[in-house]
Amino acid sequence: MKAAVLNTINGRFDIEDIEIDAPKGREVLVQVKASGLCHSDLHIAENDFGLPLPSVLGHELAGIVQEIGPAVTEFAVGDHVAASCVQSCGHCLPCRGGRTFQCDHPEETLRDPRQGQRLTRDSQPVFPMYGTSAFAEYSLVHENQLVKIPKEMPFAQAALICCGTITGAGAVLNTADVRSGETVAVIGIGGVGLNAISGAKLAGALRIIAIDLQPRKEDLARKFGATDFINAGAADPVEAVINLCGGGVDHAFEVIGLKVTSEQAIKMVRKGGTAYMIGVHKPGSKIEVDAMADFITRQITVKGVFMGSSNIKRDIPMFAKLYLQGRLNLDDLISREINISEINEAYEELKKGAIARSVITSF
Repeated sequence: MKAAVLNTINGRFDIEDIEIDAPKGREVLVQVKASGLCHSDLHIAENDFGLPLPSVLGHELAGIVQEIGPAVTEFAVGDHVAASCVQSCGHCLPCRGGRTFQCDHPEETLRDPRQGQRLTRDSQPVFPMYGTSAFAEYSLVHENQLVKIPKEMPFAQAALICCGTITGAGAVLNTADVRSGETVAVIGIGGVGLNAISGAKLAGALRIIAIDLQPRKEDLARKFGATDFINAGAADPVEAVINLCGGGVDHAFEVIGLKVTSEQAIKMVRKGGTAYMIGVHKPGSKIEVDAMADFITRQITVKGVFMGSSNIKRDIPMFAKLYLQGRLNLDDLISREINISEINEAYEELKKGAIARSVITSF
């Protein structure tokens, strides 16, 4: 099958033919119909996180079940499904409490080495990143990482729910539990940031402030529900937010993963407010907090967020229904649909900050 393989930590993918095994145990073989190009995959491809190579990345996946393992109980051939990188064992304390995003044993969704490899190239292992390895024609996924979706749901839009939506909107609705009438700032208006804006609109936030260095992002941000836009290249975003909201916002969401923007998020929340760290930072990155001024005097909270604190079996179907009801904008997240051979060019466009998401829909 065709796959985009990461062979070197250089930010580029090689289109190759590799082999995929038959499903074992609770694995499900999915024909990939759509795979979103998330910035997190590029971040991992450009920075050494200790990832085994060669590897197939990709974690925004939607497709059709082709075959199921002998222990699968939840899915059948022909089901339309979406897959997430939230790996959960289903039986640890966090999982039993519904906090599958905090699973203690995510490795249980992967194969025991004695079972052989899911992916190989010339009989040598290829690492299936996230347990989804969605940059390929087919994917072997543990059933705990899969969710059924309605057959009327378009595959490209469904794929984007699996990370962009559950991370951005999930952070607002699950992690922050934003209430009607509260104020929100979102730093970084890419795919995740736009979904955070959508989540804030669904929650009834009174003011939703979008912040980005690209002034052309304003129209898109407002289309998703932003009430205000700050061009961070033309004004101090902290000062601008404080002036707009008379002391700062209740909730600030940083979705880029940079020291400067993380610290801006901390400074722009009101007394007693919370800054949420969503963006993926480089390994070893640190941010500075004034312990006295921020924690004691202003009594703020700084909270890390993984995948929007999402329980995918609950949240992905919910967001799919909201889309089908016309209440969640996913269509405008898709900048273009591409062939897998165009993945490197599409990521170059993403790096320029001009587009929201490209989605692989052909191989």
